[in-house]
Amino acid sequence: MKKTNALISLFILLLTGGSCNSNKSAESKSASTPWTEEELAVSVPAFHADSAYRYVAEQVAFGPRVPNSTAHRACGDYLVKKLTQLGAQVHTQDMDLVAYDGTLLKARNIIGVYKPDTKRRIALFAHWDSRPWADDDPKKKNRYTPVPGANDGASGVGVLLEIARNLQQQQPELGIDIILLDAEDYGPHQSYKGAHKEEFWALGAQYWAKNPHVQGYNARFGILLDMVGGENSSFFYEGYSESYAKGINRKVWNAAHNAGFGSYFIQEQGTTVTDDHVFVNRYARIPTIDIISTDADGGFYRYWHTVKDDMDGIDRNTLKAVGQTVMEVIYREK
Repeated sequence: MKKTNALISLFILLLTGGSCNSNKSAESKSASTPWTEEELAVSVPAFHADSAYRYVAEQVAFGPRVPNSTAHRACGDYLVKKLTQLGAQVHTQDMDLVAYDGTLLKARNIIGVYKPDTKRRIALFAHWDSRPWADDDPKKKNRYTPVPGANDGASGVGVLLEIARNLQQQQPELGIDIILLDAEDYGPHQSYKGAHKEEFWALGAQYWAKNPHVQGYNARFGILLDMVGGENSSFFYEGYSESYAKGINRKVWNAAHNAGFGSYFIQEQGTTVTDDHVFVNRYARIPTIDIISTDADGGFYRYWHTVKDDMDGIDRNTLKAVGQTVMEVIYREK
């Protein structure tokens, strides 16, 4: 994923009916909405951070999951097998995708479906590939080295696999689709001299949004998880999410505050990020938000696109905050 230029972000928000300045003032004063008695009566399973952490580590152990690599193919097979073991009906989309530089990527979207016959659905997304180059690394010698991708990629997938483990044991009222998207992070290297186009990113998401795993697929809303395992993470209202799915932002952030995770989920406007959810909103027309770690100044995770994005940076408390929040949302939805 990449950050969107601040001036472009404002223009996008204005076009879609949002305003960074006006929203931030109102949002910073908003309080969480308490759960109703009916919502409180719902039994929400406990999200186990140790289990999610293990799922993250198992992905990282394959090595960088860069399309066309042995590690990528092996990890994809692992994800298909794991979702099958966790009781999902699994669909795969094998795709030949053309990267910004003309490289042909052998990619695969992996979808785990729960309660496939239920019309009312929620889509949960993460990308499972990792960055082919550590082009934001402080050391020049590392800037063409593949990224381990523990937080940027594997953390979101790890959280969704732990949610899948709970879904196998206890189903919510709505059907759930766990959609693991490929080729999100094969956007241009920072040294690339050509145009840096938005559509160079999130290639698997663009494919799925135009060619969903089920013809005519729709969901009530979607939640994308990206970089959700770093220590002391903060999650602000992301700009595109505000434009396309402001109400879902409020639903999720209020659930986080009600569950005791308000120190992670900051009820203020954050930066705007070109990520998988942009194309899900744009092409599939499913209101989808991005839970993505940024700081108050809009900066990403400190080891983003560096060789230090490894298991040393993964924090169980952050995984718990995000995973339990998402489970509170999907199990209380009617």
